Amino acid sequence: MLNSPKHQGLRNILAKTLQEKGIVDVKVLDAIRQVPRHLFLDSSFESHAYLNKAFPIGADQTISHPYTVAFQTELLQLKKGDKILEIGTGSGYQTAILLALGVQVYTIERQLELFKKAQLFFKKAGYRPKQHLFGDGYIGLETEAPFDGIVVTAGAPFVPKPLLEQLKIGGNLVIPVGDKEQEMTRYTRLSERKFERKTYGSFKFVPLLENKN
Repeated sequence: MLNSPKHQGLRNILAKTLQEKGIVDVKVLDAIRQVPRHLFLDSSFESHAYLNKAFPIGADQTISHPYTVAFQTELLQLKKGDKILEIGTGSGYQTAILLALGVQVYTIERQLELFKKAQLFFKKAGYRPKQHLFGDGYIGLETEAPFDGIVVTAGAPFVPKPLLEQLKIGGNLVIPVGDKEQEMTRYTRLSERKFERKTYGSFKFVPLLENKN
């Protein structure tokens, strides 16, 4: 069964766990309750899909902890209809959470294996981003800029300048910055040249890939 009452019950428990860990945005928690995470994992991991854990998804990449997905989504401070760029589609779970919040999602994946896998997962789960692209996330997506929000779902050793440039004034870039361990960072564009930077503690991500298949 693709999505059963049992799965819904497990999602409700997961949302409660995330709330207890500090996620307060009601809309984000509702999205966690709504999106069938088990459809974004290989079937061998299905029974563990609603644990707050990361799992391998191929190409040496992982699907992030649900807490991390919720935390990054909360930091974006989304409004319905916002235009969002996601760097690192992965399995597509973060994309689906964003879509459940009623925003337009443009998502880029650098690994061909994951790009193809996410296409299948989107079809199976019934989610459709505005654009799902295979390419280099470091350069963003200038043709569709500016964006209300940009989220990077892999560890970046530095903040790619094109991502800051493609942010709307008032928009947020959420990005884990660092090498072996990353600091969750949010850049808010205050004006054409001025950005506010805030940090939100340490996280561990797989590295963001540049010019690599």
